[in-house]
Amino acid sequence: MSAEKFRTNVAEVCERIADAARKAGRRPEEITLIAVSKTHPVEAIREAFLAGIRHFGANRVQEWEGKRGRVEDLPGQWHLIGHLQSNKASRAAKIFHAVDSVDDYALAQRLDRARRETAWAEKLRVLIEVRVAAEETKSGVERDLLPELAEKIGELGRLELAGLMCIPPYLVDAESVRPYFAELRELNAKLETRLAKKLPVLSMGMSHDFSVAIEEGATEVRVGTALFGTRERTE
Repeated sequence: MSAEKFRTNVAEVCERIADAARKAGRRPEEITLIAVSKTHPVEAIREAFLAGIRHFGANRVQEWEGKRGRVEDLPGQWHLIGHLQSNKASRAAKIFHAVDSVDDYALAQRLDRARRETAWAEKLRVLIEVRVAAEETKSGVERDLLPELAEKIGELGRLELAGLMCIPPYLVDAESVRPYFAELRELNAKLETRLAKKLPVLSMGMSHDFSVAIEEGATEVRVGTALFGTRERTE
């Protein structure tokens, strides 16, 4: 993709974010755009940074490890947004600013221990991924187990629980996804009351449905295809 085409894509995505925010009576500045560059080259990340994007999402620890050394000079924020296997938790805690897909207490404990072993002064920001749809391919904590998991994570000294994340079913009609986004917002509000703590982050919405997610309260949207184009297939 040419640099000009990429800049056009960024402008279009930012305008869609602004339109959705205004429709919901919100300010566009309230929404963070996370560029998901999985399977795309390091050059794409650099082009995104030049276009003003500062938050980047990776789906796999090993993929980011392969790219990290070539973009360490960029003062970006690096998010792990894909499912994290417990045996990779130690590595993730040492190379990401945020892990947005925590769904298990044992995993959270591993992240906490590993973060203590790093030179990072700040806590590792984490989001709890909630399983909002009964799909076998989807990860995430079940709704009824969410409060207990959140309370336990809140006791870990090197993690900062900031909110919730979800990956709803892919539905062609984005309006059909709205109930899942609304549910996550409601779960977050109930959790804030239970914990007596503000949880400012709702990470929900991707390329085809982020406008609806913003209308339902998303503070972070994870956008790949609309920025970088269709990903190459990997084995």
